[in-house]
Amino acid sequence: MLRTLAAAVALVLGALMFVPMALGYERYVITGDSMGQTIGRGSIVFARPVPVDSLRLGDVITYTPPRGAGPGGKVTHRIVWIGRGADGARAFRTRGDANAATDRWRFELTGWTQARVVAHVPWAGYALAALSVRWVRMLVIGLPAALVAVAVLAGAWRDARAETAT
Repeated sequence: MLRTLAAAVALVLGALMFVPMALGYERYVITGDSMGQTIGRGSIVFARPVPVDSLRLGDVITYTPPRGAGPGGKVTHRIVWIGRGADGARAFRTRGDANAATDRWRFELTGWTQARVVAHVPWAGYALAALSVRWVRMLVIGLPAALVAVAVLAGAWRDARAETAT
């Protein structure tokens, strides 16, 4: 029973890691609480690159805030304002669903596409984050490999003893 459960968990995590990427989705682990109950800490979000021109108010996007304007790394927030920047390009403002105030920065997206969130899986990000730790990854890969090797060697030993006895 425990082995079946462990195998099922491993298959689901493997599917969450590889299938969306094969279908063209990007995945991100949510590490903060700014999206509140909409997308909780520890969730995995799946985002599809879409043309920047197709972004609308209410879309949730994962992007990098302007340098020096916000937190380091990527942010997953909802678009609450679309307008024009100083040079006439489309500009955006976002806010986390759990935040009282809109993000301080206004930004332009310079690429042709932008990651728009299409789905999320609560809690699964904790497992993926754990796999980024080397010793956890080695344990997850190494322990089953060692068990298979021991089983193969035990079977070979048992077969050799059976041949010797006959």
